[in-house]
Amino acid sequence: MSIQTLFSPFQYKNLVLKNRFVMAPMTRAFSTDGIPGDVVTGYYERRAAGDVGLILTEGTVIERPASKNLKDIPNFYGDQALNGWKNILNAVHAKGGKIAPQIWHVGYTPMQWTPPAAFESPDTMTLADIENTIQAYADAARSAKELGFDAFEIHAAHGYLIDQFFWEGMNHRSDEFGGKTIKERSRFAVEVVKAMRKAVGPDFVIIIRLSQWKQQDYTARLAPTPKVMEDWILPLVDAGIDIFHGSQRRYWEPEFEGSDLNFAGWLKKVSGQPTITVGSVGLDKDFGEVFTNSEFKSSPASLDELVRRYERGDFDLVAVGRAILQDPNWVKKVQAEQFEDLSIFEAKSLATLS
Repeated sequence: MSIQTLFSPFQYKNLVLKNRFVMAPMTRAFSTDGIPGDVVTGYYERRAAGDVGLILTEGTVIERPASKNLKDIPNFYGDQALNGWKNILNAVHAKGGKIAPQIWHVGYTPMQWTPPAAFESPDTMTLADIENTIQAYADAARSAKELGFDAFEIHAAHGYLIDQFFWEGMNHRSDEFGGKTIKERSRFAVEVVKAMRKAVGPDFVIIIRLSQWKQQDYTARLAPTPKVMEDWILPLVDAGIDIFHGSQRRYWEPEFEGSDLNFAGWLKKVSGQPTITVGSVGLDKDFGEVFTNSEFKSSPASLDELVRRYERGDFDLVAVGRAILQDPNWVKKVQAEQFEDLSIFEAKSLATLS
């Protein structure tokens, strides 16, 4: 096994990447009043210069009154914000990088900042709210293509709005957007994907990020068996998803009993589509304490198990979060096999855009 196997090119439809490493989306909230400026541009430009194959941006919100829960999360609507994203896109492309916005609505997730309208949730949204939200997702997709992005990712994980519709713990609707089964509760996501696919046409790559766990409940499981996973995933394939991004806290952990396949591995097996794995890649601790312990640190960890699973065909791409947040040149160092030069991740890095 060799780490160099992860530096082979990847192509799917219009998306061509020079290696298999993806910068994972990480909320940074440095876009004042939702407008990404020069400091945010520099942050992404440095990762492109560091040879990340694909940059997935932090979550960028659609045009709904309570689509974000922090004031300085970036918008993906309005001339000012879209001009800011165009500057970022141009800077990344100038360094030979590829970039895809993650498109997001946080749903009911209150934090220390109060949005200008009540938070939306599956149980509070009217049918008109749902229709308008689906249209806002489609508008964001169209903007991503028109600006010249290389793909986009739908954030449908971690207990945010789309995931809240998936989850029986928050979706108690009795109409066509609710139901007792995951297949029924996937209706909202399916309609979002269909609308976004219609907005960008057949060849523009759409990624979706999914998770079993929720920030509200780390033990939650939408699909307790492979059969239930089929009911969840196959309608999303039919709606137009190209690549599945399987979020878990530790990528090496098996998803179901009787198999060592992780979440991304099962997503690939069920969907037949390319997948992205993620979860503490290159670090010896997961992110559990990172937001509560300012002294939290993770040391570099072996990538041998990652390579073994990749060479077995479990997934196609590898998303790396904190290691690349800590060091823009992490991918370059890994390619050069300079493992002794890899940085320790420190929680205090979250306070800057280095």
